[in-house]
Amino acid sequence: MAKSTASFVCQNCGASYTKWAGRCDACGEWNTIAEEAARETAPKGLGGKPGRKIAFVDLKTEGVPPPRRTTGIGELDRVCGGGLVAGSAILVGGDPGIGKSTLMLQASGVLAGKASVAYITGEEAIDQVRLRADRLGLSKANVQLAAATNVRDIIASLETGTPPDVVVIDSIQTMFVDSIESAPGTVTQVRTCAHELIRVAKRRGFTLFLVGHVTKEGTLAGPRVLEHMVDTVLYFEGDRGHQFRILRAVKNRFGPTDEIGVFEMTDVGLAEVLNPSALFLAERRGNVSGSCVFAGLEGTRPVLVEIQALVAPSALGTPRRAVVGWDMARLNMVIAVLEARCGVAFTGHDLYLNVAGGLRIQEPAADLAVAAALVSALSGDPVPADAVVFGEIGLSGEVRAVAQRDLRLKEAAKLGFKQAWAPRSAKKADASGHNKPDDTKTGLTIKSMGHVQDVVSHFTDPAAPKATPPQGGKAGPSKMRGP
Repeated sequence: MAKSTASFVCQNCGASYTKWAGRCDACGEWNTIAEEAARETAPKGLGGKPGRKIAFVDLKTEGVPPPRRTTGIGELDRVCGGGLVAGSAILVGGDPGIGKSTLMLQASGVLAGKASVAYITGEEAIDQVRLRADRLGLSKANVQLAAATNVRDIIASLETGTPPDVVVIDSIQTMFVDSIESAPGTVTQVRTCAHELIRVAKRRGFTLFLVGHVTKEGTLAGPRVLEHMVDTVLYFEGDRGHQFRILRAVKNRFGPTDEIGVFEMTDVGLAEVLNPSALFLAERRGNVSGSCVFAGLEGTRPVLVEIQALVAPSALGTPRRAVVGWDMARLNMVIAVLEARCGVAFTGHDLYLNVAGGLRIQEPAADLAVAAALVSALSGDPVPADAVVFGEIGLSGEVRAVAQRDLRLKEAAKLGFKQAWAPRSAKKADASGHNKPDDTKTGLTIKSMGHVQDVVSHFTDPAAPKATPPQGGKAGPSKMRGP
């Protein structure tokens, strides 16, 4: 065997180098390269030893597959695709203190009533976990609790006797394999520990939860290969200034990746939010300029949130553009369309955009609601308090249709809204461009928007100059005053 030599590995992306450097060429991060002892490897090539023949089978299922195991927490089951799959590995990441351990302990306590659960902590002592369980009202739950960090000891315990149905590892960054000399939390340790634990989970058929830390950029700490190794990746999001917590799936081999679970942090743990729309709009004040209700969609669930905009005169040469909960590039595009196609000038104004409640919106259907909030803030005229807005805006100013239109309208009607500013439905529009009566079966008054100018025209200002109509469009003159 050749003598092992030290290698230098980036702790952010896992790239390996033969000597130390201040900056990683792969990911561009500074001071992330650390020295790690390389394990002895076998000579290159397979040599003359023959391999063992593997067996191939067809796709037909032999017998009835085991059903999904529900956790008893509906929001968690929704994000996981309907429940837990036997032999799967689930990675749960989030900011420190966001509630990852609380969620895992609550799920373990509920699952313990119908399945065997093992909770292995590497960050806290057993008495500390018991204190949290007592606060959550789970002190009598039949959860097998252990404090360990050596993966060899953990696997030896899981291989003995009947394995538990669910195993929680909190957290993967504290685990270590004693045959590797690098410290716990390094790329090599995280990758090796996760690999060994996932192997035993699939071999023994239990569901494995791995709790992971995140970096200052909000991504899971450790190499990206960790996310490729597991079956499901869940991010626990939220702002500490709000009581809302969002559990979002970014990868799921056994279910959709566009579902979210909404929780509320209380003094007795995390409580499920069955109607997120009512919670996000609980503190909304109507008839305020710059405020608009967006009828969004998160997976199969309609969610109504308030979008707030503030436009203020700026004394700076380059006005500020700040956004919370939405994409900055998308905001710049909407502003450019309003200026170029509708003559609404934001020059010399600071723009602030906020999605109330701490929710982050990713779908382009929020374009029309953002445009309405911006124009309302600039003109001082409020959007009608009983109106919801949704629609995608194109670069030529046209308003494009979005998915699940009827589902959004039903949610708005359920919460007491009376009208909706929505794109024209091609399947339900007559020759005049107005919607047919069957499109208003929810009881809402639908105001069809074919061009973003249709939104601008709702905010009147008699003193505003006339604007040039968009190229190739039929929009009328703008009534917004420029700076």
